[in-house]
Amino acid sequence: MKPQDYDRVEKTIRYLSRHFSENPPLGKLAREAGLSPFHFQRLFKRWAGVSPKQFIQYLSAQNAKQRLLQSKSLLDAAFDAGLSSPGRLHDLLVSVEAMTPGDYRRRGRDLVLEYGTCDSPFGRCLLLFTPRGLSGLAFLRGKDFGPELRDFKRRWPLSIFKLNPARAARMGRSLFRRKKAGAGKIHLVLKGTSFQLKVWEALLRLPGRALVSYGRLAREVGRAGASRAVGTAVGQNPVAYLIPCHRVIRESGVLGGYHWGVERKKALLGWEAAQK
Repeated sequence: MKPQDYDRVEKTIRYLSRHFSENPPLGKLAREAGLSPFHFQRLFKRWAGVSPKQFIQYLSAQNAKQRLLQSKSLLDAAFDAGLSSPGRLHDLLVSVEAMTPGDYRRRGRDLVLEYGTCDSPFGRCLLLFTPRGLSGLAFLRGKDFGPELRDFKRRWPLSIFKLNPARAARMGRSLFRRKKAGAGKIHLVLKGTSFQLKVWEALLRLPGRALVSYGRLAREVGRAGASRAVGTAVGQNPVAYLIPCHRVIRESGVLGGYHWGVERKKALLGWEAAQK
């Protein structure tokens, strides 16, 4: 999809979230997206695989609570098995490496970090990568990547940043075409506290499309009752989509917030739920 196609889809999700009870007709949704009904329906189904109304049903609190219950046995098996479980570490061929203690103490001093943008099914992204692997993936909220780059620089204040658009484009094609033959392994190099790394690795153990509550995640990382601290660590996840922080929701079925915007969280969850 073109970047502007996702923008139209996100606009539709935002509109449906506010007006779904009004049962808006296809023509109304198409006008909101600035397209004819024929082209709008084709665009949305090409992206989501389902109609706009079917898509929004995946995002209802009732549906989310049902998915939480359905995920319970899968989560039990995945968390019991640890990092060898058939979650995203297996599905996406992701391997994780924390910064060495020496690198962490030096706060990445003199480390060369390259960056650039790429397209995704959920809008434009800014990627950050070290010689050893990917360290950041941020969805852009505007037309330029200035805010996202400043956030990366805040996380790596002593490192050297270099623009490398060609490598970012190649990496993006690999990241978002995982089902194609010959897709390479994704290596993440993460910088965080031991607690943050524990939360992020627990997220990587989530089986495909499974949801988890903040409370359940807190228990799995040995911090029962510390849902707020876990929520903070989830919000500080530096690698969107690959570390699926968008799949952490409240026990009530309410989706909750998202570092890269609640509409994008809805897009991610609905898109995954619609995949067969």
